[in-house]
Amino acid sequence: MNSTIHISEQKEQVEKQVWEILGEVTDPEVPVLTVLDLGIVREVKINGNALHGWSLEIVITPTYTGCPAMDMISMNIRFALLQEGFTNIKITQTLSPVWTTDWMSESGKKKLKVYGIAPPHYSQAVCTPDAFQQEEAIQCPRCDSFNTRLVSQFGSTACKALYQCVDCKEPFDYFKCH
Repeated sequence: MNSTIHISEQKEQVEKQVWEILGEVTDPEVPVLTVLDLGIVREVKINGNALHGWSLEIVITPTYTGCPAMDMISMNIRFALLQEGFTNIKITQTLSPVWTTDWMSESGKKKLKVYGIAPPHYSQAVCTPDAFQQEEAIQCPRCDSFNTRLVSQFGSTACKALYQCVDCKEPFDYFKCH
């Protein structure tokens, strides 16, 4: 019984360490965001023990089906864990449930705005295939004006739309609702 408690405590410590490591892994397309800011880490599974080694499985969900950054994100997660001494690592991508901008951290949304990307609305007024034909006001991340216009349904990546502020004239990406 005593050894079971000890192993359980070790496992909790390892899990805490893994989450801390994941909190340092950034998105290659938006380097101010970590994978935890994005909310793409769905689960951390830990098996094994300190004596025989820990086996990790990190379950992630892409922000967009077919997102080309997922291979790089998986590789960066693996490298970060390897640097901390973990060697038995499995990265699993799951499409269900589908990622939503609701999974993003509030801190991540603030980081996006500072970086110059309009964060997704806290509560999407419209999130349908016709979302960008509606009169949804997207706030400019530079001057905070709502006097903006859609330029293209696709911005620098497929998960973003390109807008322009009518007031300050600056173009900016908007993280689309998902």
